[in-house]
Amino acid sequence: MTYIDRRYYRQEKHKTNQNLELEMSHRSISWNALSRSLYNSRPVIAAGTLSAKARIAGFVRINRRHLVVADQYDRSAIMAAAAFAARGHRERFGCSWAEALSLCLRAAWNAAKVTRALSAQ
Repeated sequence: MTYIDRRYYRQEKHKTNQNLELEMSHRSISWNALSRSLYNSRPVIAAGTLSAKARIAGFVRINRRHLVVADQYDRSAIMAAAAFAARGHRERFGCSWAEALSLCLRAAWNAAKVTRALSAQ
């Protein structure tokens, strides 16, 4: 290899290294933004959902009306538990009856579904 050939080879090699550096762009990660986005992606629990679940569980214990009887949903017990919890929800949060009953019915049906799933096992 002559001097000119070596020089040409080095120039070509340098060009290819530059091209590789341009192609491989480095991304910078903002860990603060990443952790904030993970925190914001969590599901939001509606206000009063946990207290509605607790009131329904208390209703079942106090009145001894089970939400599931013989592997069937007891709809009158579910409605009674939801109405009981909705009264307490309305006193505490001051929302309308429709909003309170809607939230408490969801909580009552969820409790009944969990009870039925646990009794099936």
